[in-house]
Amino acid sequence: MKISLGFFTLIVFLMFSCDGSSVQREVNKNGFIVENESVFQGFSLLGDSLNTTVDSAAQKDQILKLEEAELAYAEDPSLDNLIWIGRREAYLGRHDLAIRTFTKAIREFPESYEALRHRGHRYVSIRKFDQAIADFQKAVKLMEGKPIQIEQDGMPNKLNIPLSNVQFNVWYHLGLAHYLKQDWQAALDAYVQCLEVSDNDDLKAATLDWYYMTLVKMGKKEEALQAIRTVNTKMEIIENDAYFKRILMYKGELNPESLLSVESNADDQKLQYVTQGYGLGNYYLAKGDTSQARFIFENVLKTGYWSAFGYIASEMELANLIDE
Repeated sequence: MKISLGFFTLIVFLMFSCDGSSVQREVNKNGFIVENESVFQGFSLLGDSLNTTVDSAAQKDQILKLEEAELAYAEDPSLDNLIWIGRREAYLGRHDLAIRTFTKAIREFPESYEALRHRGHRYVSIRKFDQAIADFQKAVKLMEGKPIQIEQDGMPNKLNIPLSNVQFNVWYHLGLAHYLKQDWQAALDAYVQCLEVSDNDDLKAATLDWYYMTLVKMGKKEEALQAIRTVNTKMEIIENDAYFKRILMYKGELNPESLLSVESNADDQKLQYVTQGYGLGNYYLAKGDTSQARFIFENVLKTGYWSAFGYIASEMELANLIDE
């Protein structure tokens, strides 16, 4: 079977001199040269444009991995190889290309709940929550009765041990999409299911954090505290440290301000800062301190890390505060 790579955007960056200065350009697989530019991805919940510019220097490794994924698919047009192309495109911030790739996977492999899981995730990234929910609900039906399927990491943790599974990711992101739409009961229902497939401490911490916050949003503070009672410092947390610290804060075992001790300007710490920042802002919001909450949410948005869940949730909260 001959596979056309023209469908995908295989990014190869060339550096050349022009009037003594270095200029970056992109070259796709067909050899067509275009200027490296910002690409529109969607609108934030505050009405701002969300744009992506691929940085050939900072993202060199991800660009090479996308090329490798393209070549692997050319040799073996399997579902897994096709999904990896979409995942690599998303890691570069090109959610538009990733959604197109996952749509191709869904069309060619209609029984694939994996492709629906990934497209739904990227719909959340660009704030299309209804489309995300539709994908996750389809995935739920397709994966019913299937054994837990470990999902390989695109960005491995410090121990290089994959911790999540596809079923977890479907329920987790479904709950998130409902949460961001402020449909608290639907979010809670999804997180109840997510807990059933949270089979290690990292997954339990991530799920229980959103589960707790959802219950608090519903005015069920005592039930929320009961839900996190088993979380303790003896748990083995490998990668979801931010969620774990948020829960310890809810329990009164960690000083709230310590959650923002990470350096918000360091690229490798931005996700940690955004995640912990939203939790802290929401903590103050639940206590009625809207001034402090607003200050923290605004700082989260200053990171520019707009695809992070804590960033999107901070947008949601600021939009609500503006409307009040």
